[in-house]
Amino acid sequence: MAPRVQLEKAAWRWVETVKPEEIRQEHIELAYRINLPACKRGACRRNCKGNPNCLVGIGEQAWLGEIDESAFHSIDDPNSERREKNTFVGLTNLGATCYVNTFLQVWFHNLELRRSLYQCQNSRAEEHDTESDYEPQSICEHLQYLFALLQNSNRKYIDPSGLVKALGLDTGQQQDAQEFSKLFLSLLEDTLSKQKNPNLRNVIQQQFCGQFSYVTVCNQCGRSSALPSRFYELELNIQGHKNLTECVTEFLKEEKLDGENRYFCETCQSKQNATRRIKLHSLPPTLNLQLMRFVFDRQTGHKKKLNSFISFPEQLDMGPFLEEKQDEKCVYELSAVLIHRGISAYSGHYIAHVKDARTGDWYKFNDEEIEKMEGKKLQLGIEEDIAETVKSQTKKPKCSKGYHCSRNAYMLVYKVQQEENSGPFRTNVEVPAFLQRLVDQDNHKFEEWCSEMTDMRKQSVDKGKAKHEEVKELYKLLPARDGEPYEFIPLDWLKKWLDDSTATKEIDSSRFLCSHDKLHPDKVGDTRKVSMQAAQLLYERYGGGPRLNESSLCRECVSQRCRVLRLKNQLSEDYKEISNLVKRTFSGAGFWVGKASLRSWRQLALEQLEEDEHETTHNNSQTNGQGPHTNNKFSSELSECTEDEMKTFNEDIVCSHGGLSILETERKLVSPEVWTKFREYFPKAPEFTKDQEPCQQCLTMEQEEKDNEAVSKMMALDQKNQLLNLFHEKNRPALTKWPQGTDVLYIVPLFFVDEWRKFIRRPTKSSPVSNVSNTLLLCPHGGFMFTYDSLINGEAQHVALLWPNEWDVISRLFIVDQPISIHCLKRTTPSGSTTQYTTQPDLCWECRESFLFQQQRDLREYTQATIYIRKVIEDKRMMKEAAPELSVSSSEAEEEKEEHPKLDGEKDPDFSQSQDGAKRLKLSDSSVSTAAAGVVTNVAKPGGIRRSTRHRKLRGEKALIVSANQTLKELKIQIMHAFSVAPFDQNLFIDGKSLTDDSATLGSLGIIPESIICLKADEPIADYAAMDDVYQVRMPEEGFKGTGLLGH
Repeated sequence: MAPRVQLEKAAWRWVETVKPEEIRQEHIELAYRINLPACKRGACRRNCKGNPNCLVGIGEQAWLGEIDESAFHSIDDPNSERREKNTFVGLTNLGATCYVNTFLQVWFHNLELRRSLYQCQNSRAEEHDTESDYEPQSICEHLQYLFALLQNSNRKYIDPSGLVKALGLDTGQQQDAQEFSKLFLSLLEDTLSKQKNPNLRNVIQQQFCGQFSYVTVCNQCGRSSALPSRFYELELNIQGHKNLTECVTEFLKEEKLDGENRYFCETCQSKQNATRRIKLHSLPPTLNLQLMRFVFDRQTGHKKKLNSFISFPEQLDMGPFLEEKQDEKCVYELSAVLIHRGISAYSGHYIAHVKDARTGDWYKFNDEEIEKMEGKKLQLGIEEDIAETVKSQTKKPKCSKGYHCSRNAYMLVYKVQQEENSGPFRTNVEVPAFLQRLVDQDNHKFEEWCSEMTDMRKQSVDKGKAKHEEVKELYKLLPARDGEPYEFIPLDWLKKWLDDSTATKEIDSSRFLCSHDKLHPDKVGDTRKVSMQAAQLLYERYGGGPRLNESSLCRECVSQRCRVLRLKNQLSEDYKEISNLVKRTFSGAGFWVGKASLRSWRQLALEQLEEDEHETTHNNSQTNGQGPHTNNKFSSELSECTEDEMKTFNEDIVCSHGGLSILETERKLVSPEVWTKFREYFPKAPEFTKDQEPCQQCLTMEQEEKDNEAVSKMMALDQKNQLLNLFHEKNRPALTKWPQGTDVLYIVPLFFVDEWRKFIRRPTKSSPVSNVSNTLLLCPHGGFMFTYDSLINGEAQHVALLWPNEWDVISRLFIVDQPISIHCLKRTTPSGSTTQYTTQPDLCWECRESFLFQQQRDLREYTQATIYIRKVIEDKRMMKEAAPELSVSSSEAEEEKEEHPKLDGEKDPDFSQSQDGAKRLKLSDSSVSTAAAGVVTNVAKPGGIRRSTRHRKLRGEKALIVSANQTLKELKIQIMHAFSVAPFDQNLFIDGKSLTDDSATLGSLGIIPESIICLKADEPIADYAAMDDVYQVRMPEEGFKGTGLLGH
């Protein structure tokens, strides 16, 4: 089928030879493309947009062949969530809780701990009614229930959010896994110590606690002192070591105490050189070895990860390290390896490799996913294949049989070796009946969910099959045969009907109607012609309307389109003819046409014809030359419109009252022949004959305006002559040197003087000033807000000083709400002469102090303020200070240009209108000086033009948005992103003072809005892993502060 554009042209080709009044039914059917041949399946790759008879490629392909049942639903098989036989249950990662999941799996596989937890008293679980959900409260209850689910749940993985929420952990923030382990075992130990069963109170000590002592020997007298201590894990330094034996040896090695670290000997009663070492006395059944991979880097001020390989054995003999072996078992077997994948201490992923105590098989626990290792051997696999970013990439060393190597293992769990005939009791842990009842309840809910999902899948399949049969039946009936009745159905509805993923709504044909409530010719391509039988079945099943059949073809729209297309074809010839006719001088009885309309009438005609051509509803059937003129009302905007804004032909000579414009230069007289041509294109354009009188209202207003301008000029000249020095800013009094010959000066707002000068310069363009609003400078109590000293020190820029004779003139010419004056009183005393300055009204100390306090508070308690960071070179000189920042935006560049002050003070946010019409300065939200400055400082120089005082950025300087309660450390992170300088390479200075306290807030450091902070960068450290750590730190570390692990 031909493209859509070609089909549209072919549908209207007949208009070249047929006039609107000659249209017959065959022309209407051509316009609606009724008789275009229908497309056959396979002939079109996609649906033909311009052919209403094309029913191919609308989504029927998916229904006409054989369909797989899985295509009828999007529900996963619920059995994929079911636990497989002889496997363990996983734990859901709640965001960044993988470190919690790994330890929970390790502790679950500690059979003695699990057995002991099951024995804890839990009256809440024992008395629970299975009709409601069980909600554990204490840590023991949560752990009991979680372990019971991990043991006997039917689910593939369970949700640990109850325990995580009880601990108060942030699920979106990854924490230190080793610290979590210590704090959780400590919390569990404290909880179990309160159990009534004495066998449970010391479970944690019995499982994880060993003993060592710090032994110090005096080199002088040989006195030995021992400080006994308990441990729950041994923290082994791995830096510089290759295997576990080296790490343990270093942990126990002798340390020399000399110099400043000398030891105070009780026998010698003085500080002496000594040696200190750790002696292991007893080991627990479960030995936790923490490999200190995450260490504090003094150079960067942050933690970093050591990615060096450490070798460790499957069987560990701790005998050589014990002081007193006695009968204690010293041989341990590896039972778990906890892995941290990633090179940074602040990111990555935690997984656990755990040995099943019953079978001896190794499993990898990765949150929800659990993988059984092959051949009952530990296989660390891809956990060791993570590439390093540091320059020197170490190769994995070869491991002897019975050993493993890892650069990501951070904790090793060893279990004391058991005798082979230890019996089934040690490996079998039964879930107590009260917990099994809760597990059965959860399993029942899971089975119900599986059943519900299965039913939903079945319903979707049954619905799909029914739809399949319906489509196959109806699609055969859709094509309308020649000569048979037909209807039009929206194409998008047919596509949605064939798309099973969307709900089928009722048929809506209303948007395809023309202004005559029939099918619009332009919309026929968005519908499809179907047989009346098929349409009847679709409307019976889905409803909707209005129904469109062969009687819905619109003769009026076709006639209108015919007229428009013929005029478009005729437009070029008419344009040439009218251009020639208009050039001739015409003086007879004619018609007025706007010169702007004459210049743009061709474009207006095209727009008019386009609008007529695409007219679709009653609402948008309004055409050029219609509308406002119909009501004989034109807005003022129309009378002032330009050619670009003009929408209606001849509207440019219509005044705001709907009459003929008084501007004779803007219109031209044309002959009746030319006007007749225009009327063909603009039948409803405003019409004015040669004899039409201009608008009388406009003539009256023009005369009044001329009279008012004359009065304003006279007023301005008179005021200027009386206040000539004030206008030219000559011979002005100053407070810094009180003028001779007067003891009083008067004060008015500088805003008043600026507005008055504006009127004097352009009396016809500016409004005359009638009031002096001195209340702007007063507080709500009527007191003056400035002192003599404050006026000298900068606040005088908000006011203008007047001589007494000038004040007399102003009092006579303007309405003054409140006189304000400043007096100089000189007194002679025996000790000498003194000068005192007073104001009238008096200063309001209460409001003045409140304003100063508010000003200081605003500087200390800001939010979202701008400060500037200026990078300096080695000698701390600014980098080409004279050169402004080149990368300023266009809007910033505009602000740098000279600006005119506001003409209307009412639009200023710092003013509100009082009842008497005077502008009053707001004192509530901002300070008086700040507000007054916002009004007055727009004019700081003669001529009414100010220089922008906004900060000009220099090269090497950037603006940052900060808040007063932000810490210096957080600011350094912002600076790092702006300048690519790590925090530990930043040296910051403000006003020559070094900023060093990272925990201090910006407000406490004296950093206020618009401050300039100098940045001197040290040479960067070539440690990319450390840099990665810094980028991971956005906020200061708080660890487990505020969580349940610390008792909060």
